[in-house]
Amino acid sequence: MGNKLLKYTMEKKRILTGDRPTGRMHIGHLKGSLENRVKLQDEYDSFIEVANIQALADNFDNPSKVRESIYEILCDYYAVGIDFDKSHVFIQSEVPEINEIFIYLANFTTVQQVQHNPTIKTEMAQNKFETSTPLGFFIYPIHQVADILCVNADLVPVGKDQAPMVEDSRIIARKFNSTYGVKIFNEPEALYGVKVNVPGIDGGVKMGKSLNNGIYLADSEEELRKKVFKVYTDPNRIHATDPGKVEGNVAFTYLDLFANDSQQGEVEEMKKRYREGNIKDVEVKERLFEIMNAYLSPIRERRKEGEGMKDELLKKALRGSKEVSDIAKETVKKMKEAMLIDFK
Repeated sequence: MGNKLLKYTMEKKRILTGDRPTGRMHIGHLKGSLENRVKLQDEYDSFIEVANIQALADNFDNPSKVRESIYEILCDYYAVGIDFDKSHVFIQSEVPEINEIFIYLANFTTVQQVQHNPTIKTEMAQNKFETSTPLGFFIYPIHQVADILCVNADLVPVGKDQAPMVEDSRIIARKFNSTYGVKIFNEPEALYGVKVNVPGIDGGVKMGKSLNNGIYLADSEEELRKKVFKVYTDPNRIHATDPGKVEGNVAFTYLDLFANDSQQGEVEEMKKRYREGNIKDVEVKERLFEIMNAYLSPIRERRKEGEGMKDELLKKALRGSKEVSDIAKETVKKMKEAMLIDFK
């Protein structure tokens, strides 16, 4: 294992990405990040974090939810094809060095900078935090910087909306290096993939457990069918003979996402018929179910397999945590030497 880790580290650039364990993963995660990670794990030295400490920031009163979600996420990773022997899957709380790095890096930013972080502003509004924002939640962007810099990641796969996190990492890395006249940290760069927006089945911009509008990787075939037949279409279309709108129609958004190359012509023909009023919503949804079920069925079966080997997946994640902890220990050692607080 050590030789394999050394081989990957020497030959490939490092990337770091991850998820907060707050529930099962859905098709928004699948299309937005998971499928990309499967591709990236062959090209890069890939670190994937299960960020349970950050999940506790707004779930501190429900730790059992976070703990159970760790198992769910590991099963979801396994289901989509993340290889625990290629990628370093790790659990954040099992790498205590991240917290020490966070404390040191917190000196290199200000309360005002965190307040103006667009991600924090958006999530504070979503969580309805007004004058009672938990401090742990408020400072988690700097904790994310510590995640990135603890393994000295070269690249961070993100969407455009997460670019501020990477920029914060670059600024803090640069400040630390220049303050102490060292070159401990890389200045990580954002790795932008193809932006994929997966709306909820209700037409909402986001898909999520709390919104009750998600299709999950763990959903059974019957659950998938029920959800597909609830999918938002064109609310102004009363009769099947009425010309329908394809734009903003979730059924057609999903068809575009899940139809394979050989089915794209059929999808375009369905769009044409829908606009002309020559196809019923129920026909569209029936075909959508068939296409999505064919796509998700292998993932569903592999997830069932993963559920039967949760202990093994956890052991692999703990092994990955040890690997990351060893790397982070070296980072801490160098930081303490630079700050003249190394007394051993």
